Amino acid sequence: MTSTRPALAVALHVTTLVVLGGYFTFAAVQGNYGLFHRVQIEAENQDLRQRRDALRVELAQLENRTRRMSDDWLDLELLDQQARDVLGLMRADEIMIR
Repeated sequence: MTSTRPALAVALHVTTLVVLGGYFTFAAVQGNYGLFHRVQIEAENQDLRQRRDALRVELAQLENRTRRMSDDWLDLELLDQQARDVLGLMRADEIMIR
């Protein structure tokens, strides 16, 4: 009986180490802070950066149009375009084709 006890203890220790190693490996790959989650976060980060850049461009365009329509500086071409789009106006020398 004394020879089976050390072998059983070694087997129990090895089994415990294998289970713990497997658990930590699984957690490192698929856990909340694992590799797969990190890849997903990086992809989402890249998508959000692209959306941010697109919104910055759109904001710059809107600021430019707002500045051009302000009381301080009036862009006659933009005013003409807005009158045509919104009010449906046209000049007397133009021909409308439907």
